[in-house]
Amino acid sequence: MIKVAMTSVYVDDVAKAHAFYTEVLGFETRIHMDLGGGTLFVTVGASEGAQPDLQLLLEPGQGPIAEPYRTALREAGLPCIVFSVDDIQAEYERLRGLGVRFTQEPQEQGLVITAVLDDTVGNLVQLAQSKD
Repeated sequence: MIKVAMTSVYVDDVAKAHAFYTEVLGFETRIHMDLGGGTLFVTVGASEGAQPDLQLLLEPGQGPIAEPYRTALREAGLPCIVFSVDDIQAEYERLRGLGVRFTQEPQEQGLVITAVLDDTVGNLVQLAQSKD
């Protein structure tokens, strides 16, 4: 069986992204390595042991491929990744209380309720809750 082990999110600033994804969104650090020359290799994952084999790589978003990709997604209003939550209204309120800017408040979209936030490092991120 093939499973997703790691996926990347291109970010403006890896250290700033690490702080946002851990201190605000609540992920835990899985790998934090200084590769020298100001380059960090950082992965995060769901806290409390949920999805222990799945990591999110906070990838430097500069360069001829990553930067146009991120810019195009953002200009189109498209999230770069979707995270599931159990209670989207509670998570929306918690994150707003922490100063997170949302570009879309929670709204029903078919079988899910979604909200979209700005991750402060160049991306839009969608939160989704199943309606069942």
